[in-house]
Amino acid sequence: MKQVVVLSGKGGTGKTTVAAALGHLASQEAPIVLLDADVDASNLDLVLSPQLRAKHDFFSSKVAVIDPASCQSCGRCQELCRFDAVLAPKEDGEPYAIDSVACEGCAVCYYQCPAEAVRMDEPQDGLWFRSDTAFGPLVHAHLYAGHENSGKLVAEVRQQAKAIALEGGHEYVIIDGPPGIGCSVIAATTGVDLALMVIEPTVSGIHDLERILGVARHFGVPAVVCVNKYDINLEKTNEIADYCADLDIEVVGRVPFNTIATEAMVAGKPVTVYGDGLITEELRNVWSRVRDKVADT
Repeated sequence: MKQVVVLSGKGGTGKTTVAAALGHLASQEAPIVLLDADVDASNLDLVLSPQLRAKHDFFSSKVAVIDPASCQSCGRCQELCRFDAVLAPKEDGEPYAIDSVACEGCAVCYYQCPAEAVRMDEPQDGLWFRSDTAFGPLVHAHLYAGHENSGKLVAEVRQQAKAIALEGGHEYVIIDGPPGIGCSVIAATTGVDLALMVIEPTVSGIHDLERILGVARHFGVPAVVCVNKYDINLEKTNEIADYCADLDIEVVGRVPFNTIATEAMVAGKPVTVYGDGLITEELRNVWSRVRDKVADT
C-alpha cells in the first residue's frame, strides 16, 4: 500500500481538484482509499458525491467546569490559571466560572481547588465519517468551530483509512491534505510515500512552495511539484521550475487554466470525469509520473 498526499502552501491553489482527479485516475488502475485530511474545511466530498456509511464522534480535549454549589469563592483557580479562563463573580460570595473557549484543559484548577469543586469534562470536538464513492472508500471528518486538536483528528482519520486499505487490499491511499504548514499538515504528511505540491504561478508561489517543501524535507518525505493554472503567468511558472531544478525536485505537471474545473466542481465530479481536454490530459500525465515515482520509494 502506497500513500500519496496532495499539499499546498496555502488554500485556493486547486489542491482538491487535483486530489479528486488523481483519485479517479488511480482507481482505474487499482483499488484505492480516498482521505480528506482537511478536517477544518473538508470539501473533497463535494467533488466525489459520496454515500455516507458510518458516522463517529471525535473526542480529544478536556475543559474545566466549576460546580457552583461546591465553589467556596476562594479565587484560587483564577489566581493559578495562566490562560485567563476563570471568570470572577460579579458579587462577593458568588461562585467562579470557566470560559470554555479560553480553557486549555491543563487541569491546574482541578488539582488545586481546595473544595474539589472543579471537574474536567470531555466535550465532543468533531465527527469523522466513512463513506463510499464511485472510486473507492472515502474517510473524511469535521472539526467543530473553535475546537482544537485538528492534528489528532487527522491522525485518527489517517489511521482509519490505512486500516481500510490494509483490510481490503487497496494499493493506494490518496490524501487531500490541509493547506498551510500547521499541525494538521504535519499529521497528514508524516509517513507517506510521496507528497505532491500543488502551486500557483503567483508572486507568493515560490514562498508557499518553500514553506511546504520544508515540512516534507523535515519529515523525510520525497516531494514532487505540479504547477496549476500555469499559463496565467508563464514568467512565474518558469521561476518555479528553475527553483525546483536547483533543488533537484521534479515538476510532474503544468495544468492549464480552464473554467471546466469550476464546472466540474459545481457538477460534483472530478474534472477528469466531467470532460476530456487539456486539463484531463495533463492530469493523466501527472498521475503517471506520481505512480512511477511512488513505485521507486
